[in-house]
Amino acid sequence: MQASLNFATYVIYLPVVIVVTWLVAWILFKNSSVFMLDIFHGKQDLAMATNALFETGFYLLNIGFAFLIMKVSWKVPDAQTLVEVLSSKLGGFFIYLGIMLFFNLYLFFRGRKVSKARSQQAGLHPAQ
Repeated sequence: MQASLNFATYVIYLPVVIVVTWLVAWILFKNSSVFMLDIFHGKQDLAMATNALFETGFYLLNIGFAFLIMKVSWKVPDAQTLVEVLSSKLGGFFIYLGIMLFFNLYLFFRGRKVSKARSQQAGLHPAQ
């Protein structure tokens, strides 16, 4: 009887999704502090706290989704099937992660736009 490679699939899948999620979050939230400072008009404590909350939510949503879709419902008998299963699981997760990245960027740009509009209405910043 040949052993199943399901466990090996999980051993490869989990570190990959965790590392890629961490890398995307690190890049996104390192650079988003500029948007947060602009949105909160230079109030660094409020901007960094909000950025940290967004980052925490990003990790929870993405790692949670990675665990949700992790299950392999069939036996993985050989290396070829293992690669095919991993490509399907990882590809789907990376598409989802990309969508989440762009959703976060949308939120940052939207927040910046709303903040600038409110500032202009209040007369804090001249129109550019």
